[in-house]
Amino acid sequence: MRYYSTRGGAGSFSAAEAIKLGLAPDGGLFVPAAAPAPLALDGLPGASYREIAAAVLQPFLPDFSPAEIEGAAFSAYSAARFDNPSVTPLHRLDDGLFFLELWHGPTCAFKDIALQLLPHLLRGAMKKTGERSDIVILAATSGDTGKAALEGFRDVPGTRILVFYPEQGVSEMQKRQMVTQEGANVGVAAVRGDFDDVQAGVKEIFNDGALARVLAERGFKFSSANSINWGRLIPQVVYYFSAYLELRRGGAVRPFEKVNFVVPTGNFGNILAGYYARRMGLPVQRLICASNANRVLTDFINTGIYDRNRPLVQTTSPSMDILISSNLERLLFEVTGHDAARVRSWMEQLRDRGRYRVDPATARAVGELFWADCAGDDKAGRAIRGTYREHGYLIDPHTAVGRVVYEKYRAATGDRTKTVIVSTASPFKFNASVARALLDGDRPGGQDEFTLLRLLSEVTGIKIPPALDGLAEKPVLHDAVVNREQMKQKVLDFLGVK
Repeated sequence: MRYYSTRGGAGSFSAAEAIKLGLAPDGGLFVPAAAPAPLALDGLPGASYREIAAAVLQPFLPDFSPAEIEGAAFSAYSAARFDNPSVTPLHRLDDGLFFLELWHGPTCAFKDIALQLLPHLLRGAMKKTGERSDIVILAATSGDTGKAALEGFRDVPGTRILVFYPEQGVSEMQKRQMVTQEGANVGVAAVRGDFDDVQAGVKEIFNDGALARVLAERGFKFSSANSINWGRLIPQVVYYFSAYLELRRGGAVRPFEKVNFVVPTGNFGNILAGYYARRMGLPVQRLICASNANRVLTDFINTGIYDRNRPLVQTTSPSMDILISSNLERLLFEVTGHDAARVRSWMEQLRDRGRYRVDPATARAVGELFWADCAGDDKAGRAIRGTYREHGYLIDPHTAVGRVVYEKYRAATGDRTKTVIVSTASPFKFNASVARALLDGDRPGGQDEFTLLRLLSEVTGIKIPPALDGLAEKPVLHDAVVNREQMKQKVLDFLGVK
């Protein structure tokens, strides 16, 4: 299996090289030359999550031995890191609707699934490519990636990690998780601006050839922990297979019966993993893309026009407050038959004009598999309240967006196919919004998020996750705030480069 850039100007690379580099040298994203052969589902009915992970990952990582992949999976998804033996358990709401809980890891968000595994893959990739430089992980986060990446790479030998986040664009709980992060090799900085400013700043640093040469002379090389890194994306394919196999074990679906997945997403990586699962033979009927008020993906899937020329709205689901969905580039490359010239042209239009329109054939190819709609904060709040009152099940605002969009999908299509809503974060991670929704009003008494954390536990009788309990008492270790144009200097200061 070789890897190519979506923009066609970088040649071919091994899996280890693609993981180590993160971003292709021409600014594109790495994509496998071909989809792996369909996975034999009948051979996995009783497999553990770790065993499923090893089976899914092996075809994508041919330069890693089965023993290496199994070792990485068993280390990443251990009981010490995930508080549920299933790792990503399913919760049945009714006979046709299930929630896939991806938040049982150390930071209570779905990013843990990939970012507990990526450090193992990256260290293996460094060995296989003979890399002697320290790898510098740069990450832009809209909330959850940052803490998960910091936790995953904390004190990993041969790595440094610096996370940038929008100063006003994450929840207080997300911010507190990052600024209290311990580790000798970690750094965190807030950026004045929104997530797209942060993401664009990180990409500029990656593409700064002069900076790369300076750092190389001092023994540093950049890589990424964002889902632009193929090693971050492929672990997410695993939980689609795990969910389906759990449905089969529980008798909810017959062998090879198709299911739908509803995916709350802003950067398109989470739902793109479902696309690759389908290409590996998973019986997926529709992938339903759920957006919040920043509905740029909804508009694209429904019109074929991607247009980021609009204000970024701050919502109660901040991890989806994004207007540039990086992983969509990979999907366009796939559905155009790896037409790098067309993809490169669209990405140049996005950079220069803030918009592009795909051709009718590409728009049809996207629309045949993906369905999309959006939900604002009010409807998401009502979904949180209604789901808890009717079923006793608590969901976070991102998952609530998925619930609302699913109901819209059923009303629009009449489709009663068994459906899994991908639940991306613990409700306690966004306790202010969840508490407001449950109590049907404003934040009670102007209380802060840490008071509301306890209140939410008292009201629902659900224990606070250990990763969040006691967070208020931890000391702040990272308090830097920079402008976008100062991000490069922050990298140099972090690495001690004059």
